[in-house]
Amino acid sequence: MYKVLLIFLIFLTTGYFIEAQVTPRDTLKKMNILSPVTINGDTLPQQQIKEVQVFATPKFKNKRQVRKYSRLVRNVKKVYPYVRYIKIKLDEINENLQTIDDDKEKRKYIKKIQKEMMEQFEDDVRHMTFSQGRILIRLIDRETGSTSYEWLKELKGDFFAGFWQTVARIFSSNLKAEFGTTKEDLYIDQIVRMIDAGLI
Repeated sequence: MYKVLLIFLIFLTTGYFIEAQVTPRDTLKKMNILSPVTINGDTLPQQQIKEVQVFATPKFKNKRQVRKYSRLVRNVKKVYPYVRYIKIKLDEINENLQTIDDDKEKRKYIKKIQKEMMEQFEDDVRHMTFSQGRILIRLIDRETGSTSYEWLKELKGDFFAGFWQTVARIFSSNLKAEFGTTKEDLYIDQIVRMIDAGLI
């Protein structure tokens, strides 16, 4: 009796594997685990793998450099949420400006948005250190592909952008600063990626 049962089980199992080989696409779909893909007549399972980012641990020569890096991490973590908000807002402004034909209405719209942002963030920005302000300027370029100077020039005009560039230069900053031109930018970029990955 056991032999008959064993032969029956082997027969069922063999039948299952033969069926799986004949219709792998249907079987894979039923299992809902892997998506099949056909390459040169062969059907193979396919799985999308999420991107994994690997970060090297920075090495420093002395404690002073370690403290400097820790300060940079702290500053980027403080500034980065504002930069993300600014990027969303600038995209929204650009989109809305394309629907407004009248220059007077455009200026009115920009003034309204500027007032809203000042009310929301003026205190926070005023309490930023020079280092945080400099990082903010560089990250705006990283996130938007345009420098702070270019954004000011586009939204408010040459005179306004030039005035604020002069003020920035007094405080050893540069609204025309492009991201990726300094060694510090490499660290900032890595810190931002680690923030996005939820590692810090």
